[in-house]
Amino acid sequence: MLQLRTMLNVADNTGAKKVSMIGMSKKGNRHFAYLGEIINVTVKEAIPYGAVKKSEIHPAVIVRTRKEKRRKDGSYIRFDDNACVILAGPDVKDPKGTRIFGPIAKEIKENGFSKIASLAEEIY
Repeated sequence: MLQLRTMLNVADNTGAKKVSMIGMSKKGNRHFAYLGEIINVTVKEAIPYGAVKKSEIHPAVIVRTRKEKRRKDGSYIRFDDNACVILAGPDVKDPKGTRIFGPIAKEIKENGFSKIASLAEEIY
């Protein structure tokens, strides 16, 4: 469960290290974003010569959250950090980077982000 100005780690190799959530696209006035949802982020920290630069705005999908998520079978999934993957475009479900670092939740694949799930190291 993330809200406005939440700082997230970036789980791909686009060059961004930290991003801040600035809103949710096409969701009206909702206050919280959950696992597997598309959000708009601004880059706060980036490495030099990366694909994205500091202060750029990009769409991203949330792949890990500290707040637990209840699944249909009654189990819960929770991670150690909040993380996202930067997307190639506002209506595209493909990642901008070519590698995904760390585990991701299986809800990502269920929401149609199959390219991100195939690039991930492990899926929980």
